[in-house]
Amino acid sequence: MDLSKPKDPKENSPLYETIYAMVRQIPAGQVATYGQIADLVGLYGRARVIGYALFRAAAPESEIPWQRVINAKGMVSKSPMREGSDELQRILLEQEGIVFDAQERIDLKKYQWSLPQ
Repeated sequence: MDLSKPKDPKENSPLYETIYAMVRQIPAGQVATYGQIADLVGLYGRARVIGYALFRAAAPESEIPWQRVINAKGMVSKSPMREGSDELQRILLEQEGIVFDAQERIDLKKYQWSLPQ
């Protein structure tokens, strides 16, 4: 599976499109974890694949709300590979009304999204 950023955003794989469709359901002001999205799309235990897919979508103008997916600790996952999108993610989440505590965590009990039944 090619996990690098595509030359053209229309080159997404069917798997990534499934991931993006799930992420698009997360409303503003709520978050999900990488593992939660993995489970919901049938990729149990493969949270890293969700991260790879969202890395490809991470841009301020993206129609995929990639910023709403965080790690299981309730934090933005930081990496030099993200080219500054980790700071952008926090900014976008704060603009949606999500509050970070002093340890840079989001209260998952308050903000975690669940798929409507």
